[in-house]
Amino acid sequence: MLAWYDRHRRTLPWRGEDDPYRIWLSEVMLQQTTVAAVGPRYARFLARFPDVAALAAAAWEDVAAEWAGLGYYARARNLHAAAKAVAARGGFPDTEAGLRELPGIGAYTAAAVAAIAFDRPTVPVDGNVERVVARLMAITDPLPGARRLIAPVAARFMEQEAPQARPGDFVQALFDLGATICTPRRPACALCPWREDCRARQEGIQESLPAKAPKAARKLRHGLHFLARDPAGRLLLRHRPPEGLLGGMLEIPGAPWREEPWSLDEALPHAPLPGLAWALRPGLARHGFTHMDLDMRLAEAAAPALPAPEGMVWMTPEAALTALPTAIRRLLPLADPPLAEGAGAVASDPPRARGARRRGTSP
Repeated sequence: MLAWYDRHRRTLPWRGEDDPYRIWLSEVMLQQTTVAAVGPRYARFLARFPDVAALAAAAWEDVAAEWAGLGYYARARNLHAAAKAVAARGGFPDTEAGLRELPGIGAYTAAAVAAIAFDRPTVPVDGNVERVVARLMAITDPLPGARRLIAPVAARFMEQEAPQARPGDFVQALFDLGATICTPRRPACALCPWREDCRARQEGIQESLPAKAPKAARKLRHGLHFLARDPAGRLLLRHRPPEGLLGGMLEIPGAPWREEPWSLDEALPHAPLPGLAWALRPGLARHGFTHMDLDMRLAEAAAPALPAPEGMVWMTPEAALTALPTAIRRLLPLADPPLAEGAGAVASDPPRARGARRRGTSP
């Protein structure tokens, strides 16, 4: 495996780093987000917050704005909180147990940082490692239950002399094997360094593993948001509560997301700046989260020049496109005129049947 990695390792912006801040940042960004999407955002984030002290000292609004568009915003909140904790203690803990004490760092991230940054002999188990191990050992139990069988096998890799000598390289080799060779569909078994020992390949069942339990039906929620524009063309935005979905991010004010669709009259008590002539725009904006689908309508009104209410802010459309999370940006093409062509799927009479949504994927 290590010989294969030395020849075929991927070139990634964070490869070769020994700074735990940069390794930790890359691992957090890669959670539920593709390598291709993370690459440029990783470089941009480091340009703005080059070290853990800079991130700890930054205002949350600046961190949230830089994270906008990456999704899963709890990651950004935890990243900021953990940076403050690291700065307060004078540096990163160098053990798996110590790393797990930081806000938002779970078993996988702690193991990854411990192995890659501090050469601790531990194996973080992500989706790639699950797939490699399930096929190597022909573990046919479905996920997520199979994780209780996969994790001990992965841990035993570090009982061997070579992985113990190069823990960081070994775990990154596992990541690369799963990402480039032992892929979810049509794995390139002929190129795999473990092809002779892979039990799933011997049995011809590699493409069916890891097995997955049937998914529960996804929830559908509905929202109605109110877009006010002042005479200068600025948009009235507000910060969401610090906890919960999209916590602390900016949004177009609106009614809470719920199971039943909103009518305009019913949602009006949730509109900012009462008394405006709100008009419901045609069309529907859709967004898929990991646990639910969201359908949103947009009402729009002209507002007079006045200070933003408490908890809200006037922002130019250009600044809003940068600051708003992806889910909320999907409303902007519904505006008159549209504020962001192509920001999301929009239909004037949306079908009720739903297919697959675009969602973040493991690296």
